[in-house]
Amino acid sequence: MGEGNLENQDKLILRGLQFYGFHGVHPVEKEQGQKFLVDIDAWLDLRIAGETDDITDTVSYTDIYSDLEEALPFSKNNVTEAYYLVFGGKYSYS
Repeated sequence: MGEGNLENQDKLILRGLQFYGFHGVHPVEKEQGQKFLVDIDAWLDLRIAGETDDITDTVSYTDIYSDLEEALPFSKNNVTEAYYLVFGGKYSYS
């Protein structure tokens, strides 16, 4: 989530998210698919959410999971890094 100063950032950690996708270099990987295990580390400034206790001031863990679950099966990249670059860009904040 950006590469700026992490000094005043909170770390959001999502571990062990499991999805089925069709990434890979070999044709069989794109035809039959395989399981993917995803870990996400995100650095955010969550002070406002902590002060207001308002869900609209924070990031939705459910939205992050749903976005991954929706997009991963349809992205048939050769390398997963290509997918993560696009997905990470969606959630980058400055």
